[in-house]
Amino acid sequence: MNYALVGCGRIAVNHIKAAVNNKLNIVAVCDIDLSHIDILYDKTKFNDVYDVLKVRKYIDYKVMIDENPNIELIAIATDSGVHAEIAKYCIEKNINVIIEKPMAMSMKDCDEIIKLANEHNVKVSVCHQNRFNIAIQEMRKALESGRFGKISHGSINVRWNRGKDYYDQAAWRGKWVSDGGCLFNQCIHGIDLLRWMMGDEVEEVYGVTKQQFHDYIECEDIGMAVVKFKNGAIGTIEGTVNVFKENLEETLYLFGEKGTCKIGGKSTNNIDFWNFSDKDVNDDKNKNLQEQTSNVYGNGHTSLYADVIDAIKNDRKPYIDAVAGRNAVEMILAIYKSSFTGQPVKLPLNNVASTDFVGEFN
Repeated sequence: MNYALVGCGRIAVNHIKAAVNNKLNIVAVCDIDLSHIDILYDKTKFNDVYDVLKVRKYIDYKVMIDENPNIELIAIATDSGVHAEIAKYCIEKNINVIIEKPMAMSMKDCDEIIKLANEHNVKVSVCHQNRFNIAIQEMRKALESGRFGKISHGSINVRWNRGKDYYDQAAWRGKWVSDGGCLFNQCIHGIDLLRWMMGDEVEEVYGVTKQQFHDYIECEDIGMAVVKFKNGAIGTIEGTVNVFKENLEETLYLFGEKGTCKIGGKSTNNIDFWNFSDKDVNDDKNKNLQEQTSNVYGNGHTSLYADVIDAIKNDRKPYIDAVAGRNAVEMILAIYKSSFTGQPVKLPLNNVASTDFVGEFN
């Protein structure tokens, strides 16, 4: 399957490795700064895998697509603010897409991507790759088999560190139009997991965001929320980059009448607590489950790519589709709107964008 990558920054290494692991034919790579491509080659030992002369470099994704009409799958790993623009262009060219999180920065763009994908019968997947973590998959199996019983509540806590050096690496970081704050960039994976595990259907969100220590960015460095789900369960969210002086944890809790589970580690990759009223042959193994990862992005990109390739070949919906991407964006924009207005926000959410909150912390 012919593949191309748009955006060769921090997360691009995971995409190239996933493409190589799934034996995709990498046709072209694109970045507005060609030096980023050279750095990516070095990081991935790209030269040992492909003849560099055959993998064409571009600074304009439209030119790349025009000159390579055989591309079947494109991954979009640019700054968040242009994800939607590029995705819509690719879909209208009948190219399947993998979009780095977040799918878009507005509800309008999310809904347009879903509509276009349906019209063109194009597969769209959003990189919430932590759904493929072994610990997360074990929690999901227990949930789907009914081992938790009725769900009482759950929570996600993303307690990380990001300092000025991080934000100085790229001009788009920490801006409302191109990135958002810690909820949009760092906490979105956890928010996706919480909503997915709690049944997806949300009634109301009440949130508070603040900018405590990062006065050199536009957006929040801490956000907290309480979520009322339509099934009666309650969720809580804490996302921050204010932890001194390094990443602490990304922890997901799920509490049911017949079971309790805590998934921890740096990126929800370990099972820290596993207890159910019934017994399963895998329980002893799960109580000590730890998945080794080389960074906070985890190992899920390769599995996500494998799923998307299979979805294209068999004309089925990807495991993490555009609706899942929309749901995560909707939760964050609801928190922003609630904090901005001081009122709870009902879902579904329409006509809200990150840029609605420009100037909130000025």
